[in-house]
Amino acid sequence: MSADAAMGDLNRLERAGLLMRRAAWASVSVAVVLVAIKAAAYFASHSVAMLASMADSALDLFTSSLNLFAIRQALTPADAEHRFGHGKAEPLAGLAQAAFIAASALFLVIQAVGRIMEPEDIENSIPALVVMFISIALTIVLVLYQRHVINRTGSLAIQSDHTHYASDLATNLGVVLALVLATWLGWTLADPIIALGVSGVMLWGAVGVGHTSFNQLMDHELPDAERAKIRDIVLAHKDVLNLHDLRTREAGLSIFIQVHIEMDPSMRLAAAHAVSDAVERDLMAAYPGAEVIIHQDPAGLEQPPQDLPD
Repeated sequence: MSADAAMGDLNRLERAGLLMRRAAWASVSVAVVLVAIKAAAYFASHSVAMLASMADSALDLFTSSLNLFAIRQALTPADAEHRFGHGKAEPLAGLAQAAFIAASALFLVIQAVGRIMEPEDIENSIPALVVMFISIALTIVLVLYQRHVINRTGSLAIQSDHTHYASDLATNLGVVLALVLATWLGWTLADPIIALGVSGVMLWGAVGVGHTSFNQLMDHELPDAERAKIRDIVLAHKDVLNLHDLRTREAGLSIFIQVHIEMDPSMRLAAAHAVSDAVERDLMAAYPGAEVIIHQDPAGLEQPPQDLPD
């Protein structure tokens, strides 16, 4: 890889890191505001749906703070003891988030069931509604900004945060509905029932975040579409007759690609090396910042039986 290309990748990673840190700080700041105003609204209204929303925001504060730490670790350059970098700090944080989200959702289920068994009237609904509309506005702004950062960086940590806050939009609207139904229509059970719905949304989000994080920690292959794209890029070179033993994985911002390319057995070593460099450049263009390892094989060489399928 040329020095200019390496510098370009470094600049890209620095820009991505700056965006990720800004998004993480924005999440923490919004979460602090939401927890404060929702706590005040809960103590004024005694709405269990508001309690659910407050707990969700408190969890967002915890997970956003965890994300901030994880992002700082993930962006730490590789060193002598961590040759592959620190990218797995992100999925580790994601797995911890999933566990805490699931536990909080189960706590809310218990609270909601208790309120169904012993209904309680909601008080001061107007201030509570004002709080919820402020929460919805702040959450929309944050979600849009996070989506922008995800499109630019592909960060799992920011994606996890985005999942939380996007689900918060649904839960916040549910709280508004609960307040309206319970206060103006007298349907007291709407409050705990919607709280149960909020718990369900949280559990669903926890499953998604946990699944993605687990796959990264277990070095799961990239999706089939990405592997097919890599194959097409490699085979686009006329001197590459075939490929085998394609292995891929992802850790935070980092993508790792290993592949054996097959070329004419009579090709000189210098020419084969030049072809390998060209393939690497094209892969790096498609996956900036990726770590690419290419092994050169003579075409027609029988592959050992232990090779994994492409």
